Amino acid sequence: MHFLSPILEQYISDHSQSEPELLQRLTRETHLKVLQPRMITGHFQGRVLSLLSKIISPKHILEIGTYTGYSALCLAEGLQKKGTLHTIDINAELHAMQRRYFDESGYGPQIVQHTGDALEIIPQLEEVFDIVFIDAEKTSYDHYFETALKKCRSGSVILSDNVLWSGKVVEPLEPKDRATRILLEYNKKLRNDPRVETVLLPIRDGLTLSRVL
Repeated sequence: MHFLSPILEQYISDHSQSEPELLQRLTRETHLKVLQPRMITGHFQGRVLSLLSKIISPKHILEIGTYTGYSALCLAEGLQKKGTLHTIDINAELHAMQRRYFDESGYGPQIVQHTGDALEIIPQLEEVFDIVFIDAEKTSYDHYFETALKKCRSGSVILSDNVLWSGKVVEPLEPKDRATRILLEYNKKLRNDPRVETVLLPIRDGLTLSRVL
């Protein structure tokens, strides 16, 4: 489902900060070489992540779901000089491609890659995170949230991507559609969870901002 017309989407992009040249190249390579290129964060949402990170000025960022590294690079733009970004992905095949762009960006020394199950890796991390970005397996969103929350402080921001799920969250639920059912439950939980204050933004496929109280 397209929430806005292509003309409006283009207007929004044209009147937002320009996409950095490095990220343009990463987008092209992702579409040429990687399966499911629509998973990439993209220009407009990437600039939203960048600006949020710059406003928060995080010392430590946790990303769950690296893909080809686009969102990590956007979030890294707001990192403090001695800050770190830990990014986790289950797919080891994209590790080299991610690292190539991370190093070229200048944020390479600050970005730590992890390959494996985020639910096993996160508890081993020592940092307290100012920003968490969840963009991995949708059926595990609640588990990611609960695990990451233990590594946050009051004022930390947890971002959850794809929470509108191509509009399926407002369509009749198919009995076998487990991902949509879990996202519906997740969205309801965040709205009512007394540990956070939450707003769901209709950015791209839905982006929820939850601030830890």
